[in-house]
Amino acid sequence: MAEKPNVPSKMKAAVFTSASGGIEKNMKIDSNYTTPSTAVKPDQVLVEVISTSLNVVDYNLAEMPMMGKYTVAPPAVTGLDFAGRVVAAGSEYSSRLKPSQLVYGRLTPPTKAGVLAQYVVAPGVGTRPLPEGIDFDQGAAVGTTAITAYQSVVHNCKSGDKVYIHGGSGGTGTFGIQFAKANGCHVTTCCSTPNVELCKELGADEVIDYKTTNLLEALKAKGSGYFNLVVDNIGTPDNLYKAADSFLSRNGKYVQVGAPLTMGGTRTIMSRFMRPGLLGGGKSKYEFYGVKMEGKDFDKIAEWFGQGKFKPVIDSTYEFNDVAKAFERLKTGRARGKVIVHVQEKP
Repeated sequence: MAEKPNVPSKMKAAVFTSASGGIEKNMKIDSNYTTPSTAVKPDQVLVEVISTSLNVVDYNLAEMPMMGKYTVAPPAVTGLDFAGRVVAAGSEYSSRLKPSQLVYGRLTPPTKAGVLAQYVVAPGVGTRPLPEGIDFDQGAAVGTTAITAYQSVVHNCKSGDKVYIHGGSGGTGTFGIQFAKANGCHVTTCCSTPNVELCKELGADEVIDYKTTNLLEALKAKGSGYFNLVVDNIGTPDNLYKAADSFLSRNGKYVQVGAPLTMGGTRTIMSRFMRPGLLGGGKSKYEFYGVKMEGKDFDKIAEWFGQGKFKPVIDSTYEFNDVAKAFERLKTGRARGKVIVHVQEKP
């Protein structure tokens, strides 16, 4: 009989008690939060969390009055992406994930029992061994943005295609550039002046500085049918999709990843779905992307991670007591890559 893991009954967790004014304004470290049970389900893994990375969904879902009420209603612990050590693995994963093994991964879907805590119950399908020589922070940076980039880019292109990644210096964009290059594509992206060199270092063949160049005119100058794929990580400007008629190939696709979570943003998305080109809408094939936790995709990401085919870009790191400052940094929209929070000291 396996020895029962020695886990304290209480742990530290970053708990937000309200979303009013922003969850970071209402978030405190609770040192007396109940630790999850070690008796996990067959498809789950109990992980001792060392590092986490933040995603926009970690706050914006909670801050949407209706959605937040039914998904992550306070008091709650947010966060999806983690790196840490296995405490216990359910029967479906116990042969692959052993106690004390270093792992990284993501939760799905968003939950009230997130990763901004010393222990978390994670799905086995979203948990992978941390490659040798990879730091906890790098592992924590992969999860959500990596699988988002993989599915929105790699699923929609082939070697030799020309890909435009709208927003190349954020969390998803930095992965998107690297994945498109790993898949044999020619990559054009956009960013602001301070991030041009970063995007080039990640492998982008062409970088449009939207601070010094008219972005739409630069894209239209590529000519009709130039790009096979457009991946929009930002959702603005509103007229980018319609303008894509001038530079996206007839069989190409416009994949929307990022979008403002506002009534205006929702109207824009619905218009792109429902308004045909003859009534003034865009003519390009349109897809609003929603991440899917596919084990085979996470396996490929893990393979590339271990082979060094991509490297997570880390913008900044914060200690657990400064988690509110980490959210403030993420909310500026200026993070180059991922914002990391250290839940515990690295071993």
